[in-house]
Amino acid sequence: MNLDFVNEHWFVWVVVIAVSVPLLMVVCTELVGHLERRDSPAVKPVKLIRNWVIPVGGTVAALIVAGFSPQQDTWLKVLVTVMGFLLLLLLLSVLNVAIFRTAKAGTWREKIPSIFVDIARVVLIVIGLAVLFSVVWNADVGGLFAALGVTSIVMGLALQNAVGGIISGLLLLFEQPFKIGDFLDTGAVRGKVIEVNWRAVHLDVGNGTQIVPNSQLAAASFLNLSRPQTSYRLGVQVYFSPTDSPDQVKALLRRTAETLPMLQHDKPIDMEYAGNGLYEVGLRVATPFTLQAARDTFRTWLWYASARAGLSYEYYTPDPAEQAEQLAAAITGIAPSLDLNEDACNMLLEEATLETYGPGETIQSSGEIPSAMRFVISGIVKDTVPVDGQEIPFDTVDEGDFIGLTAFTREPTFAASRSEGVTSVLTIPLSTIDKLVKYDKGIAKEVGAAIQRKREYVREEISKLRTRYDVPHY
Repeated sequence: MNLDFVNEHWFVWVVVIAVSVPLLMVVCTELVGHLERRDSPAVKPVKLIRNWVIPVGGTVAALIVAGFSPQQDTWLKVLVTVMGFLLLLLLLSVLNVAIFRTAKAGTWREKIPSIFVDIARVVLIVIGLAVLFSVVWNADVGGLFAALGVTSIVMGLALQNAVGGIISGLLLLFEQPFKIGDFLDTGAVRGKVIEVNWRAVHLDVGNGTQIVPNSQLAAASFLNLSRPQTSYRLGVQVYFSPTDSPDQVKALLRRTAETLPMLQHDKPIDMEYAGNGLYEVGLRVATPFTLQAARDTFRTWLWYASARAGLSYEYYTPDPAEQAEQLAAAITGIAPSLDLNEDACNMLLEEATLETYGPGETIQSSGEIPSAMRFVISGIVKDTVPVDGQEIPFDTVDEGDFIGLTAFTREPTFAASRSEGVTSVLTIPLSTIDKLVKYDKGIAKEVGAAIQRKREYVREEISKLRTRYDVPHY
């Protein structure tokens, strides 16, 4: 057998290429699997090496060893050009991973906007291709760069206003005074940052998405509501009659504020009396989206609470004659169900009160010992029980029914009662109920029967609820 080719100068290089190319591809495949398991950003450049750089590089090396010349063979020039372009992409990918993908939060590398990185990548690719064509194809790229320079100057002068806005926006992104998830107040709009790109910032304003150009933010001041505070203060100014006691008004303001569902209850409520009936109340809420809702709810509930307390909110004072007429009508309405005679009705006129609650107001809190029975005159009341930090509804109290069942046993109630819509209730103090029971045994019988019916109904509802939730026994 003739083995003279073994002594040829190219034989050793052919063996090296034939062994090293498959070996390198196997090593890269194992490395890719290891990096993917670690979720490493270095997977992309290693895949580029395995899938493109090694096969194309091996092919170019084999052709050169076989005697082909890049100066004479066009196809080899094409392959060398492709190889040079792949090496350029590999260099950019490695730099991207080393400088930006592994950047720590808060460093200058992490703050550089992606648009800057993309522009730098395009510029390096253009320069690299120019050098590659100049070396491999002996192309004259000097004229091309001169033409591009002149064209860039002309376009810059023609589009200086538009380009100026883009540049100012890019500088804003580089500074990064906000990030995704922050709440911004630009003066004209307030919302949560959901997207930031080279042209504009997208704000979720609650009822849609507001697009704010970066140039507009860069040219004006804005407020980042998310730095550094973790809660948002809502200042509400309210007016009462100067004749109302400031201590009574402050107590009413605090009671009303503490029942707001959007309030951060671990934050203090501050208030100040500025004189002449003007009060400033400071509330803390979790997000800016709830500021307006908290203000509206607080003012609404305060109107009803001040009317119940006999205070003049916004200088409004209920008409005593009208209140007396409504109270008499309410007592007349419940008299048949409790078998009240004329003397009992007169007693209620003296000691009972008619109270009106706004939508969502708490009529009776969970865990308190009721000091009165309340009969629903108009509206609907929802009873809820606290389960794992949530309020689970289990009962609806309609007109003619009552709440405050545990007032007779002097036990705390486990359910909270809240108004659905505007609700009016007739509040009868427990001392008045005791007087009625002693005065008329028939009333005691009717009240006892009503309480027993209510108790049985509540037990049935709780037993149903207990199949889904773990709630306290009643």
